[in-house]
Amino acid sequence: MKGKTILITGSTDGIGRQTALELARRGGRIILHGRSKERVAAAATEIEAETGTAVDYVTGDFASLAQVRDMAADVLKKTDGLHVLINNAGTFSAERRMTEDCFELTWQVNHLAPYLLTCLLLERLKNSTPARVVNVASMTHAYARLDYENLQGEKEYKGSRAYSLAKLGNVMATFYLAEKLANCGVTVNCLHPGVVDTKLLRASYNIAGVSPEIGARTSIYLACSPEVEGVTGKYFDECKETAPSPLSLDVEERQRFMDVTNRMLGL
Repeated sequence: MKGKTILITGSTDGIGRQTALELARRGGRIILHGRSKERVAAAATEIEAETGTAVDYVTGDFASLAQVRDMAADVLKKTDGLHVLINNAGTFSAERRMTEDCFELTWQVNHLAPYLLTCLLLERLKNSTPARVVNVASMTHAYARLDYENLQGEKEYKGSRAYSLAKLGNVMATFYLAEKLANCGVTVNCLHPGVVDTKLLRASYNIAGVSPEIGARTSIYLACSPEVEGVTGKYFDECKETAPSPLSLDVEERQRFMDVTNRMLGL
């Protein structure tokens, strides 16, 4: 990964931090992301001390699309090239909460914000080929059902349902962008990290899981393995391509879903 610039969202702890640590060990130029400047700066200092590699960082709260846009602008200022974007940041909310942009929190943070960030950084990725986008999704995307009148819990809200739907959004966006970027030198893939012991898991399901070291393996694999050079529009689990939900493979439904997403973001 020497000479490669890698942006990892949600990288102050858990899977994101472990991913950043390992890619820094491999010589990548890492850009961390977090909501809190203090926390992300501390994480950068710790990773630098552990790896001997300089680590940069940006800040931005994905509950604010204005901050996502500002963060993207900051990344563009800091980089001449961007070779890997790992969309790892995520949240879980047991109660329905709305953002300043008038979107349901889980929907915005887990789906709209990473998709918007990717779109804002696409030209830089295209100018840095071969480049990779890695979206951290979840096996729970397979539990999602589409009701366009209840995408944001307008009629009924349940935290696990909102999370699954947003993770379906990650998978849908992956396949949509992979098709749009075919033959551009930018690959887009997504993954299930496993049931990982993170703050998000404990908050959402009140259970423990495997270590972040194990949970980060597939993100790291998709970011740097030569085995997936040129592979795009796929879903991975335990570093192996696997079948996503039938719904995510429905081309017409995916187009409708992404049309709705693009309208929400004004894209």
